[in-house]
Amino acid sequence: MDAGCPRLPDTVLFEIFLYLDHADVLSVGLVCQQWRAVARDEFLWKELFYRYYRVSRDVPRHPGAVSWYDEFQRLYDTIPCVEVQALKEHNDQVLHLSFSHSGCLFASCSKDCTVKIWSNELDISLQHSSNMRPYNWSYTQFSQFNSDDSLLLVSGVFVGPHNSSSGEIAVISMENFTLLSRVRNKPYDVFGCWLNETNLISGNLHRIGRITSCSVLWLNNAFQGIESENVNVVKRLFKIQNLNASTIRTVMVADCSRYDSPDLLLDYEEQLAASSTCPVFDLGSDSEEEEAKPKPAAEPAVQELPAAGGVPAERGLQQLFDDIMGGRVGPAMTDTELETKVAELFVRNRTKPPEPNLLPTDSSSKTKYLIFTTGCLTYSPHQIGIKRILPHQMTTAGPVLGEERRSDEFFDSLDHVIDIHGHIIGMGLSPDHRYLYVNSRAWPRDCVISDPMQPPPIAEEIDLHVFDLKTMKEVKRALRAHRAYTPNEECFFIFLDVSRDFVASGAEDRHGYIWDRHYNICLAKLQHDNVVNSVAFSPVEQELLLTASDDTTIKVWRSPRAVRVRQARRPRPRKLLFSWLMNQKS
Repeated sequence: MDAGCPRLPDTVLFEIFLYLDHADVLSVGLVCQQWRAVARDEFLWKELFYRYYRVSRDVPRHPGAVSWYDEFQRLYDTIPCVEVQALKEHNDQVLHLSFSHSGCLFASCSKDCTVKIWSNELDISLQHSSNMRPYNWSYTQFSQFNSDDSLLLVSGVFVGPHNSSSGEIAVISMENFTLLSRVRNKPYDVFGCWLNETNLISGNLHRIGRITSCSVLWLNNAFQGIESENVNVVKRLFKIQNLNASTIRTVMVADCSRYDSPDLLLDYEEQLAASSTCPVFDLGSDSEEEEAKPKPAAEPAVQELPAAGGVPAERGLQQLFDDIMGGRVGPAMTDTELETKVAELFVRNRTKPPEPNLLPTDSSSKTKYLIFTTGCLTYSPHQIGIKRILPHQMTTAGPVLGEERRSDEFFDSLDHVIDIHGHIIGMGLSPDHRYLYVNSRAWPRDCVISDPMQPPPIAEEIDLHVFDLKTMKEVKRALRAHRAYTPNEECFFIFLDVSRDFVASGAEDRHGYIWDRHYNICLAKLQHDNVVNSVAFSPVEQELLLTASDDTTIKVWRSPRAVRVRQARRPRPRKLLFSWLMNQKS
């Protein structure tokens, strides 16, 4: 036994370790021979793990873990929570970050109206900066690399005639950083996204009434200024009616072909069924604030369509007008209620029905999902719309306005709708595209919306929901820890990101947050001096995380393990000094 280390009962030793810091727990074996004797005791580490991290005991150990000791060490040693660099080249709020698929580059967007491209080497360095003010942009807000990292999509706010603001998307070549094309994007918070290597999705908005509009989603070729005049460079994808001042925003694309080979599984029963063939995960409940069992997730709301035998729209409209003129509509309808009613009747027999059998059954299917925020009750985004994109729709070839439409298929219906019952402020896909993570601020329970221009108050707590896109169901309980304070009319998007093991998000409380996807627990808070708008994991190294803030900085975070490895690779100052002295003598 080591000198100065008295013999203690294992139970007492265990209680002492419960109050030690992670590093002390993992390194105490260097000091105490007694601890080395029990350092691999699985029962001891299991108890330590559950009590230290406050994980519910019905959550099993990570299936890929060899032992409880290794799991404890993983949650301490591989979380990117050590600040290693602060990038200060932006001179205004930094709004968004995105990595290339190779992890070699990343882009940042800012209120200073530049998009900057960075090289991710031993020390991150600025490679290029594009100023978008010459194109009448107010600021850049979002970026995304295409699948082969040859092109960068940049979305921003465009100042039009009479100082009206809309959105615009620019495509930049990564070969020489030249601007290839620009596409209008309305409203600007559609953001835009890539559908495949050379085609991107943008939006347009047409007002029909005071609170009724139509969103059109367009497929655009990235090389619009280069393609021949005989080749289509744009095609209409979908045309969707909006009610009660809602619009389509925040579009993204999920690849259905990857669902049957996920990086992890979050459903426990599905995990058990697959545990004999592949390493999988379980998303357990977090018992930090409450010990109650998680409530069963509500079934996502599916858009209901009127029966085929319903009253035709024309007769329904005529009946409504006759009832109004005859005083048979009571109580009296407001202008807003009347407009919504007329729009609903008009669209009833003018909408193409949803695609049958939305859920993918063939793992080799080339089908993709278009995912976006929308609503039906008020202007604040409170629903997630999902629309299947079929293989023949993934090219701009064919009629410019898309396939021919009959008069009874003027609008496209949504294939699936998920009701969040709150203001959606962020969305992100898992790397395997199986799970959709959604940041939202909840409405009061049982609230009633009587005026679409006055949505309910929203909570300061941010809920991070998880939805399985294969089953279209919510997976267990929402993650919590982060907060936001702005009211409905000032609420802004907070970008989140998902890696194989972790999920991270910004917040208005001047911190970024990291959770473990398997245990459903918050692992780290990352300090900034102002709102954290965006986070991004390296797609090839989840122990590297970037955070962007209103304090104009981008911070680089690495795990304790990665820091040790990188420090070991660096030449030691003493050796450099010794070499310099020897050279001076010679």
